[in-house]
Amino acid sequence: MLEPGDPAPDVSAPNQHGESVTPDFAEPTVVFFYPEDFTKGCTVEAGEFQEALPEFVELGVTVYGVSMDDAERHAEFAAAENLQFDLLADPEGEVAEAFGVSTDLGYADRRTFLVADGEVIATYAPDPGGHAHEVLDDARAEFGDG
Repeated sequence: MLEPGDPAPDVSAPNQHGESVTPDFAEPTVVFFYPEDFTKGCTVEAGEFQEALPEFVELGVTVYGVSMDDAERHAEFAAAENLQFDLLADPEGEVAEAFGVSTDLGYADRRTFLVADGEVIATYAPDPGGHAHEVLDDARAEFGDG
């Protein structure tokens, strides 16, 4: 798994709208990997990132969720949960592999990365509940003006 100080990988993947997305890791970014759309923990985690999204945006931080689900399932999940950030479809596990995230039995491990200036700032192996606020606190400390 990538560690703080490691260079962020160059990745591209389709989002829930079927558009190819290439995150700009020179800018402050959160990439959270989760096992599967519509499961309890993943729904809690995605919902908390959505709830905190205005604060991330205020800090200039872009949020991406990534799982091995396809773009159509991501579209259903994003619509059902009113998610306003990109969910990247990684059915072959290529994005997960680039970050060093394990993919067992077709599911990515739950891992989160805070990235900026082309490198990993922080990594997390979280429990879903409360995790988005932990990342937000770190993003405030890293990118806020206080």
